[in-house]
Amino acid sequence: MAVPREGNLEAPTRHPIDWKNPEYYDEEKTFNELERIFDICHGCRRCVSLCGAFPTLFDLVDESKTGEVDGVDRKDYWKVVDQCYLCDLCYMTKCPYVPPHEWNVDFPHTMLNAKAIKFKKGEVSFGEKFLSSTDLHGQFAGIPIVVQVANAVNQTKPARAAMENLLNVDRNAWLPALATRKFRSGAPKSKDFAIREGAKTPGKVAIFSTCYINYNEPGIGHDLLKLLDHNEVPYVLVHKEKCCGMPKLELGDLESVNQSKEANIPVLAKYAKEGYAILTAVPSCTLMFKQELPLMYPQDADVQAVKEAMWDPFEYLMQRKRDGLLKTDFTQPLGKVSYHVPCHSRVQNIGKKTEEMFKMVPGTSVQTNERCSGHAGTFGVKKPFHEQAMKIGKPLFKRMSEHPDGGLPDYISSDCPLGGHHIDQGFDRNSLGTPRLAHPLTLMRMAYGME
Repeated sequence: MAVPREGNLEAPTRHPIDWKNPEYYDEEKTFNELERIFDICHGCRRCVSLCGAFPTLFDLVDESKTGEVDGVDRKDYWKVVDQCYLCDLCYMTKCPYVPPHEWNVDFPHTMLNAKAIKFKKGEVSFGEKFLSSTDLHGQFAGIPIVVQVANAVNQTKPARAAMENLLNVDRNAWLPALATRKFRSGAPKSKDFAIREGAKTPGKVAIFSTCYINYNEPGIGHDLLKLLDHNEVPYVLVHKEKCCGMPKLELGDLESVNQSKEANIPVLAKYAKEGYAILTAVPSCTLMFKQELPLMYPQDADVQAVKEAMWDPFEYLMQRKRDGLLKTDFTQPLGKVSYHVPCHSRVQNIGKKTEEMFKMVPGTSVQTNERCSGHAGTFGVKKPFHEQAMKIGKPLFKRMSEHPDGGLPDYISSDCPLGGHHIDQGFDRNSLGTPRLAHPLTLMRMAYGME
């Protein structure tokens, strides 16, 4: 009998998500797989510091009658599932037993399987469904008076108490405001630049706005356009878009993910086939098109074409530099920057491209941090998890407050806009000081000396 080898020296691989197979929703079969994986995790415990899922599992095991996974009531498996927010870090950075290892451990996608069963059973609350309906939230963005009233009301104590009671949104969690003008309606058209193809990069860009940039922080999108304009890259906004589907994926609502895919992929595939680089300014959205949808639709040629055409903005810009096509005429130093790499950026396996670009700016000292902020999509605003999200992020907040050049940073920054605001709230909650929060795209626009 062959002895299983410890660890894995090969690159992680992912299996397709067989979500259309009726057996995918077989609860007993899924729970058998959960038990198998939980037993491996219990024997390893390498991921104990990543999130709440693993401490929850290990406490359940340690407090059971047998001290093993077989002593845990299967009903308590849901406590572990609810703690997983599909950051993927256990798979990509910690677990030595992921495929192609023979033990074939895929913790996040097994959690996704369980979440899909829970959703199909009707055990997901209205509040959770509403929170994940980003296009619905944004329908009032850009409407004069309505936006101002909605934003003002949402910051009042009675309104936040009502949201906590009705939607389970923690009254103390930071929430984004609606934009007075949507990004898609306010974005200027690109100048008529010549298309300069690089050895590594397409010479024209299509922007997938994302719900958050379109409805909440259009300024980040405008900063991306200014960077492209400064570097003479012609761009277009994709002519039609719907939520990428990541918030629904995190709930296990795979039919809604499918609806988003059916709306987005035909549009995006056209740009991919026409030779555009497709950029999004939110890492979770980029990851959805780069990883999750391709695994859900492995035989769909259009999905795979979009995967190949999808870029993180800084991944694209740094590859333009390698092509000799990026301007480096930076005029404004940024001082001390404490920068956070979001989990959904890390698992794209693109390296520290944002850090690389920061380091090109004279008079700029960058401290890069790779710990989880704790926000994790809607997880960090939910009443049962908000305080835990702040606790998960606390080591990161403290480290970001202590810049290697001494004292507080001038700026705190994260590629994930929601993660950035969570970090900013963590600074305030822990009395760590008040450095300015700015998205990396905003900081690079400033570095170029653009208003």
